[in-house]
Amino acid sequence: MHKRIAIITGSSSGIGRSFLELLANNAGEYFKTPFDEIWAIARRADVLNEIAASVTGIKVVPIVADLAESNGIKSIEDRLNEEAPEVGLLVNSAGMGIKGPVMDKSAKALDDTIAVNCSALSQMIRITAPFMKPAANERAKIINIGSSAGFLPQPGFASYAASKAYVISFSRAMSAELKASGIDVTVVCPGPVATDFQRRATEGKQADFTDWRKNFVIDPVKLTRVSLKASVKGRKILVYPFSQKLLHLASKIIPTSWILAFEGKNL
Repeated sequence: MHKRIAIITGSSSGIGRSFLELLANNAGEYFKTPFDEIWAIARRADVLNEIAASVTGIKVVPIVADLAESNGIKSIEDRLNEEAPEVGLLVNSAGMGIKGPVMDKSAKALDDTIAVNCSALSQMIRITAPFMKPAANERAKIINIGSSAGFLPQPGFASYAASKAYVISFSRAMSAELKASGIDVTVVCPGPVATDFQRRATEGKQADFTDWRKNFVIDPVKLTRVSLKASVKGRKILVYPFSQKLLHLASKIIPTSWILAFEGKNL
């Protein structure tokens, strides 16, 4: 009998770590069929090992991989082929973005944003889906972490917003392609989240959101809980919280040129 596992990318911090910790202590609140292991994927071996040692509810398997590099995806693919587990859940939580005008950023910063947010997410689905099977009347699940930034172009955060637009579009297409295989795909589109993302996005200049976004920051654990519940229900997209639903609606009815003009004044 194949072991049943969950796979979480970006699991060393932020949203990914929240997913790992909630699933490790899940007592049937989310998934009826328990996981035998959680494969925790991130770049930092020391943090992954620390998390694996601290989690007691389930076996956590640390997998060190840089998803910005092709050999990172290849190492995960090789492990899947070698162990042939049954994957019940894939959470694509790894993500990155650097704030500032594109002309001020290095080629590597742009390439890495697209590689992690778009290419790695797509490749993780490609290599994992063949191992995903329904179990105990429970469909296999994929959760992709998008962003409300993907609803509109964002001057000053252009590559990140564009990459999240890709995540939204790709996820919705995958939900149709994989439906017959017993796999549900949910894309989660939150606003600002209280993680280390802002510090990394500003290259250490800001630890917290300081503009109008500071009024809409949400807790990563709350986001994780509603994301898992949306996935279990088979929802294709979750926009959270209500403020981001309003932004989603505005992106559909307000001319993009007006919004770009507003954003341009706040650069």
